[in-house]
Amino acid sequence: MKARTYGRHLRESFKSIGRNGWMTFASVSAVTVTLLLVGVFIVLMLNMNKVATDIEKDVEVRVLLEIGTEKSQTEQIEKKIQNISGVESVEYSSKEEELQNLVKDLGDDFRLFEQDNPLYDVFIVKADNPRDTGKIAGQISKFDGVNEALYGEAKIEKLFNVLEMSRNVGLVLIIGLLFTAMFLISNTIKITIVARRREIEIMKLVGATNWFVRWPFILEGLWLGILGSIIPIALVSTGYYYAYGFIKPKLQNNFIQILDFTPFIYQVNGLILLMGCLIGAWGSFMSVRKFLKV
Repeated sequence: MKARTYGRHLRESFKSIGRNGWMTFASVSAVTVTLLLVGVFIVLMLNMNKVATDIEKDVEVRVLLEIGTEKSQTEQIEKKIQNISGVESVEYSSKEEELQNLVKDLGDDFRLFEQDNPLYDVFIVKADNPRDTGKIAGQISKFDGVNEALYGEAKIEKLFNVLEMSRNVGLVLIIGLLFTAMFLISNTIKITIVARRREIEIMKLVGATNWFVRWPFILEGLWLGILGSIIPIALVSTGYYYAYGFIKPKLQNNFIQILDFTPFIYQVNGLILLMGCLIGAWGSFMSVRKFLKV
Protein backbone atom coordinates (compact mmCIF):
# COMPACT_ATOMS: atom_id res chain seq x y z
CA MET A 1 0.00 0.00 0.00
CA LYS A 2 1.32 3.46 -0.96
CA ALA A 3 1.96 5.99 1.80
CA ARG A 4 -0.53 8.39 0.16
CA THR A 5 -3.24 5.73 0.15
CA TYR A 6 -2.54 4.89 3.78
CA GLY A 7 -2.76 8.59 4.65
CA ARG A 8 -6.11 8.76 2.89
CA HIS A 9 -7.41 5.80 4.93
CA LEU A 10 -6.28 7.49 8.16
CA ARG A 11 -8.01 10.76 7.25
CA GLU A 12 -11.20 8.97 6.27
CA SER A 13 -11.28 6.99 9.54
CA PHE A 14 -10.92 10.19 11.59
CA LYS A 15 -13.53 12.03 9.50
CA SER A 16 -15.95 9.13 9.91
CA ILE A 17 -15.62 9.26 13.69
CA GLY A 18 -16.42 12.99 13.61
CA ARG A 19 -19.30 12.68 11.11
CA ASN A 20 -21.06 9.89 13.00
CA GLY A 21 -20.99 11.47 16.47
CA TRP A 22 -23.83 9.54 18.12
CA MET A 23 -22.82 6.23 16.60
CA THR A 24 -19.24 6.86 17.71
CA PHE A 25 -20.47 7.63 21.22
CA ALA A 26 -22.55 4.40 21.28
CA SER A 27 -19.62 2.29 20.08
CA VAL A 28 -17.15 3.85 22.52
CA SER A 29 -19.66 3.41 25.37
CA ALA A 30 -20.08 -0.29 24.53
CA VAL A 31 -16.31 -0.75 24.43
CA THR A 32 -15.89 1.16 27.71
CA VAL A 33 -18.48 -0.82 29.67
CA THR A 34 -17.38 -4.24 28.45
CA LEU A 35 -13.65 -3.56 28.86
CA LEU A 36 -14.26 -2.17 32.35
CA LEU A 37 -16.01 -5.40 33.35
CA VAL A 38 -13.29 -7.52 31.76
CA GLY A 39 -10.52 -5.41 33.34
CA VAL A 40 -11.97 -5.61 36.86
CA PHE A 41 -12.51 -9.34 36.51
CA ILE A 42 -8.96 -9.92 35.24
CA VAL A 43 -7.55 -8.00 38.23
CA LEU A 44 -9.64 -10.08 40.65
CA MET A 45 -8.84 -13.42 39.00
CA LEU A 46 -5.09 -12.81 38.71
CA ASN A 47 -4.95 -11.84 42.39
CA MET A 48 -7.01 -14.90 43.32
CA ASN A 49 -4.54 -17.00 41.32
CA LYS A 50 -1.65 -15.33 43.21
CA VAL A 51 -3.29 -16.14 46.56
CA ALA A 52 -3.91 -19.74 45.44
CA THR A 53 -0.27 -20.08 44.39
CA ASP A 54 0.92 -18.70 47.74
CA ILE A 55 -1.28 -21.20 49.59
CA GLU A 56 0.08 -24.07 47.48
CA LYS A 57 3.67 -22.98 48.09
CA ASP A 58 3.06 -23.01 51.84
CA VAL A 59 2.20 -26.71 51.76
CA GLU A 60 4.99 -28.73 53.38
CA VAL A 61 5.80 -32.16 54.80
CA ARG A 62 6.86 -32.30 58.44
CA VAL A 63 9.08 -35.37 58.87
CA LEU A 64 9.18 -36.44 62.53
CA LEU A 65 12.35 -38.36 63.36
CA GLU A 66 12.27 -41.16 65.91
CA ILE A 67 13.35 -40.08 69.38
CA GLY A 68 17.00 -40.86 70.00
CA THR A 69 18.03 -40.81 66.33
CA GLU A 70 21.80 -40.34 66.09
CA LYS A 71 23.30 -37.34 64.29
CA SER A 72 24.91 -39.56 61.63
CA GLN A 73 21.58 -41.24 60.87
CA THR A 74 19.85 -37.83 60.76
CA GLU A 75 22.37 -36.67 58.14
CA GLN A 76 21.78 -39.85 56.12
CA ILE A 77 18.02 -39.27 56.20
CA GLU A 78 18.52 -35.67 55.05
CA LYS A 79 20.62 -36.81 52.07
CA LYS A 80 18.05 -39.44 51.12
CA ILE A 81 15.26 -36.82 51.23
CA GLN A 82 17.30 -34.41 49.08
CA ASN A 83 17.81 -37.18 46.51
CA ILE A 84 14.06 -37.71 46.07
CA SER A 85 12.89 -36.41 42.69
CA GLY A 86 10.70 -33.32 43.05
CA VAL A 87 12.02 -32.11 46.42
CA GLU A 88 12.67 -28.36 46.40
CA SER A 89 14.08 -27.80 49.89
CA VAL A 90 14.85 -29.62 53.15
CA GLU A 91 15.18 -27.71 56.42
CA TYR A 92 16.17 -29.26 59.75
CA SER A 93 14.52 -28.09 62.97
CA SER A 94 15.64 -29.57 66.30
CA LYS A 95 13.16 -30.35 69.05
CA GLU A 96 14.50 -27.36 71.01
CA GLU A 97 13.72 -25.06 68.06
CA GLU A 98 10.31 -26.66 67.72
CA LEU A 99 9.58 -25.93 71.39
CA GLN A 100 10.69 -22.30 71.00
CA ASN A 101 8.35 -21.93 68.01
CA LEU A 102 5.54 -23.45 70.08
CA VAL A 103 6.15 -21.00 72.92
CA LYS A 104 6.25 -18.11 70.45
CA ASP A 105 2.94 -19.12 68.83
CA LEU A 106 0.96 -20.38 71.83
CA GLY A 107 2.40 -18.61 74.87
CA ASP A 108 4.82 -19.01 77.80
CA ASP A 109 2.79 -21.80 79.40
CA PHE A 110 4.64 -24.25 77.17
CA ARG A 111 7.98 -23.32 78.76
CA LEU A 112 7.10 -25.98 81.34
CA PHE A 113 8.23 -28.56 78.78
CA GLU A 114 11.77 -27.18 78.60
CA GLN A 115 12.86 -29.58 81.40
CA ASP A 116 11.50 -32.63 79.58
CA ASN A 117 10.94 -31.81 75.90
CA PRO A 118 8.42 -34.29 74.38
CA LEU A 119 8.75 -32.96 70.80
CA TYR A 120 10.51 -34.57 67.84
CA ASP A 121 13.41 -33.41 65.72
CA VAL A 122 11.87 -32.44 62.40
CA PHE A 123 12.73 -32.07 58.72
CA ILE A 124 10.52 -29.54 56.89
CA VAL A 125 10.28 -30.60 53.25
CA LYS A 126 8.80 -28.64 50.34
CA ALA A 127 8.10 -30.00 46.86
CA ASP A 128 8.81 -28.30 43.52
CA ASN A 129 5.22 -29.07 42.55
CA PRO A 130 2.91 -28.85 45.60
CA ARG A 131 0.73 -31.58 44.09
CA ASP A 132 3.62 -34.05 44.54
CA THR A 133 3.58 -33.47 48.31
CA GLY A 134 1.62 -36.63 49.07
CA LYS A 135 3.85 -38.84 46.91
CA ILE A 136 7.01 -37.43 48.51
CA ALA A 137 5.57 -37.86 52.02
CA GLY A 138 4.80 -41.51 51.22
CA GLN A 139 8.40 -42.19 50.17
CA ILE A 140 9.89 -40.44 53.21
CA SER A 141 7.63 -42.29 55.67
CA LYS A 142 9.32 -45.58 54.63
CA PHE A 143 12.83 -44.44 55.62
CA ASP A 144 14.47 -46.00 58.68
CA GLY A 145 14.56 -43.51 61.57
CA VAL A 146 11.40 -41.69 60.42
CA ASN A 147 8.52 -41.83 62.87
CA GLU A 148 5.95 -40.12 60.65
CA ALA A 149 5.63 -37.79 57.64
CA LEU A 150 2.74 -35.37 58.14
CA TYR A 151 1.19 -33.06 55.55
CA GLY A 152 -2.55 -32.99 56.34
CA GLU A 153 -3.52 -35.40 53.59
CA ALA A 154 -7.33 -34.98 53.55
CA LYS A 155 -7.29 -31.18 53.92
CA ILE A 156 -4.52 -30.69 51.35
CA GLU A 157 -6.25 -32.78 48.68
CA LYS A 158 -9.51 -30.88 49.29
CA LEU A 159 -7.61 -27.56 49.12
CA PHE A 160 -5.97 -28.47 45.80
CA ASN A 161 -9.36 -29.46 44.35
CA VAL A 162 -10.96 -26.17 45.44
CA LEU A 163 -8.08 -24.11 44.04
CA GLU A 164 -8.15 -26.00 40.73
CA MET A 165 -11.90 -25.51 40.45
CA SER A 166 -11.67 -21.78 41.21
CA ARG A 167 -8.99 -21.35 38.52
CA ASN A 168 -11.05 -23.23 35.92
CA VAL A 169 -14.23 -21.30 36.76
CA GLY A 170 -12.31 -18.01 36.58
CA LEU A 171 -10.82 -18.91 33.19
CA VAL A 172 -14.23 -19.86 31.80
CA LEU A 173 -15.78 -16.61 33.08
CA ILE A 174 -12.99 -14.47 31.57
CA ILE A 175 -13.35 -16.22 28.19
CA GLY A 176 -17.14 -15.81 28.41
CA LEU A 177 -16.78 -12.09 29.16
CA LEU A 178 -14.37 -11.62 26.25
CA PHE A 179 -16.74 -13.30 23.80
CA THR A 180 -19.64 -11.25 25.18
CA ALA A 181 -17.56 -8.08 24.75
CA MET A 182 -16.68 -9.03 21.18
CA PHE A 183 -20.33 -9.74 20.36
CA LEU A 184 -21.64 -6.48 21.87
CA ILE A 185 -18.93 -4.30 20.37
CA SER A 186 -19.09 -5.87 16.90
CA ASN A 187 -22.88 -5.46 16.86
CA THR A 188 -22.61 -1.82 17.92
CA ILE A 189 -20.01 -1.12 15.24
CA LYS A 190 -22.18 -2.98 12.74
CA ILE A 191 -24.96 -0.41 13.33
CA THR A 192 -22.59 2.40 12.30
CA ILE A 193 -21.60 0.49 9.15
CA VAL A 194 -25.23 -0.34 8.24
CA ALA A 195 -25.96 3.39 8.33
CA ARG A 196 -23.19 3.86 5.74
CA ARG A 197 -23.92 0.92 3.46
CA ARG A 198 -24.74 3.28 0.56
CA GLU A 199 -21.26 4.73 0.85
CA ILE A 200 -19.77 1.23 0.60
CA GLU A 201 -21.97 0.31 -2.39
CA ILE A 202 -20.92 3.46 -4.28
CA MET A 203 -17.22 2.81 -3.60
CA LYS A 204 -17.61 -0.76 -4.88
CA LEU A 205 -19.52 0.34 -8.00
CA VAL A 206 -16.79 2.79 -8.99
CA GLY A 207 -14.20 0.00 -8.80
CA ALA A 208 -12.75 0.16 -5.28
CA THR A 209 -11.18 -3.10 -4.08
CA ASN A 210 -12.46 -4.85 -0.98
CA TRP A 211 -9.38 -3.92 1.04
CA PHE A 212 -9.56 -0.30 -0.10
CA VAL A 213 -13.08 -0.20 1.37
CA ARG A 214 -12.17 -2.16 4.48
CA TRP A 215 -9.16 -0.19 5.71
CA PRO A 216 -10.93 3.03 6.82
CA PHE A 217 -13.49 0.97 8.73
CA ILE A 218 -10.84 -1.24 10.35
CA LEU A 219 -8.87 1.86 11.40
CA GLU A 220 -12.07 3.45 12.68
CA GLY A 221 -12.74 0.34 14.79
CA LEU A 222 -9.17 0.55 16.07
CA TRP A 223 -9.66 4.18 17.19
CA LEU A 224 -12.99 3.29 18.81
CA GLY A 225 -11.25 0.51 20.72
CA ILE A 226 -8.50 2.86 21.89
CA LEU A 227 -11.01 5.55 22.94
CA GLY A 228 -13.09 2.95 24.74
CA SER A 229 -10.01 1.71 26.63
CA ILE A 230 -9.16 5.06 28.23
CA ILE A 231 -11.83 5.12 30.96
CA PRO A 232 -11.41 1.41 31.92
CA ILE A 233 -7.63 1.90 32.19
CA ALA A 234 -8.09 5.00 34.38
CA LEU A 235 -10.74 3.41 36.64
CA VAL A 236 -8.97 0.05 37.01
CA SER A 237 -5.65 1.77 37.79
CA THR A 238 -7.21 4.12 40.35
CA GLY A 239 -9.30 1.39 41.95
CA TYR A 240 -6.37 -1.01 42.28
CA TYR A 241 -4.12 1.76 43.62
CA TYR A 242 -6.47 2.42 46.55
CA ALA A 243 -7.28 -1.28 47.05
CA TYR A 244 -3.56 -2.12 47.12
CA GLY A 245 -2.87 0.67 49.63
CA PHE A 246 -5.66 -0.63 51.88
CA ILE A 247 -4.99 -4.39 51.67
CA LYS A 248 -1.18 -4.56 51.49
CA PRO A 249 -0.47 -3.30 55.08
CA LYS A 250 -2.95 -5.84 56.48
CA LEU A 251 -1.02 -8.70 54.82
CA GLN A 252 2.43 -7.42 55.80
CA ASN A 253 3.42 -10.42 57.94
CA ASN A 254 1.27 -12.94 56.12
CA PHE A 255 2.50 -15.55 53.64
CA ILE A 256 -0.48 -14.67 51.42
CA GLN A 257 0.16 -11.55 49.31
CA ILE A 258 -1.58 -9.70 46.49
CA LEU A 259 0.18 -8.66 43.30
CA ASP A 260 2.35 -5.53 43.58
CA PHE A 261 0.84 -2.38 42.05
CA THR A 262 3.71 -2.14 39.56
CA PRO A 263 4.41 -3.73 37.15
CA PHE A 264 1.08 -5.57 37.47
CA ILE A 265 -1.13 -2.56 36.69
CA TYR A 266 0.92 -1.72 33.57
CA GLN A 267 0.47 -5.28 32.34
CA VAL A 268 -3.31 -5.12 32.93
CA ASN A 269 -3.56 -1.73 31.23
CA GLY A 270 -1.61 -3.03 28.24
CA LEU A 271 -3.95 -6.02 28.06
CA ILE A 272 -7.06 -3.79 28.21
CA LEU A 273 -5.68 -1.54 25.45
CA LEU A 274 -4.75 -4.55 23.30
CA MET A 275 -8.21 -6.08 23.75
CA GLY A 276 -9.85 -2.76 22.84
CA CYS A 277 -7.78 -2.46 19.65
CA LEU A 278 -8.29 -6.08 18.58
CA ILE A 279 -12.00 -6.17 19.36
CA GLY A 280 -12.64 -2.82 17.62
CA ALA A 281 -10.69 -3.78 14.50
CA TRP A 282 -12.15 -7.30 14.42
CA GLY A 283 -15.70 -5.99 14.91
CA SER A 284 -15.30 -3.55 11.99
CA PHE A 285 -13.70 -6.19 9.76
CA MET A 286 -16.48 -8.72 10.37
CA SER A 287 -19.27 -6.14 10.08
CA VAL A 288 -18.15 -4.59 6.78
CA ARG A 289 -17.59 -7.95 5.11
CA LYS A 290 -21.27 -8.64 4.29
CA PHE A 291 -21.67 -5.27 2.56
CA LEU A 292 -18.82 -5.87 0.11
CA LYS A 293 -20.89 -8.21 -2.05
CA VAL A 294 -22.43 -5.73 -4.47
